[in-house]
Amino acid sequence: MKKIALIVAAGSGSRMHSPLPKQFMELNGKPLLMHTFRAFKKADPDFEFVLVLPEKEIDTWKRLCKKFGFNIKHSIAKGGKSRFHSVKNGLKQIGDEGIVFIHDGVRPLVSAKTIENCFQTALAHGNALPVILPSESVRRVSGGKSEAVDRTRYYLVQTPQTFRVQLIKKAYEQKYSEKFTDDASVLENTGASIYLVEGNRENIKITWPADLTIAAALLV
Repeated sequence: MKKIALIVAAGSGSRMHSPLPKQFMELNGKPLLMHTFRAFKKADPDFEFVLVLPEKEIDTWKRLCKKFGFNIKHSIAKGGKSRFHSVKNGLKQIGDEGIVFIHDGVRPLVSAKTIENCFQTALAHGNALPVILPSESVRRVSGGKSEAVDRTRYYLVQTPQTFRVQLIKKAYEQKYSEKFTDDASVLENTGASIYLVEGNRENIKITWPADLTIAAALLV
């Protein structure tokens, strides 16, 4: 079964307080995004790759690939006005067969086990959503008041959100809605059930400056 990693790196990364998009920031001597590619390549060398980037950053990425001798073959799609539109553009570059792993470009610490968990579940059920339980207490705010809730009833969602290609392509034919918070919510809106799998706690999304320090310590 063909495996395609659709790596989405179309954001600006404003919370990093840097003029350089966070997907290009160096992590242990290489741009962060290159580590994300290698995580999938390490899990299965036969992965195919599509990368979604802001149009204005495509030339920067090509220069970085040349500078760092990055030679993992991939095609590039232009980012859209929202994550929904960016993913939709990326899906247009792949065929209708196989399993697609839609992954945040700034999650370089996804494990081979998480990738395999997603693959097997998507193969069996059509989709897979990696999640972890929150380790902190959780409170819900409503009407200006907060109350404690049972954290075992909630999960933190990670990527790669994984799907049979035909299913997710059809789901992305829907009109955009603000309630689409991720790819699973797009599919769920068609009436499909979403299947949860265990993710890995190290699979953090690099969002704040401190996250780079944590990732540097965890990356091997």
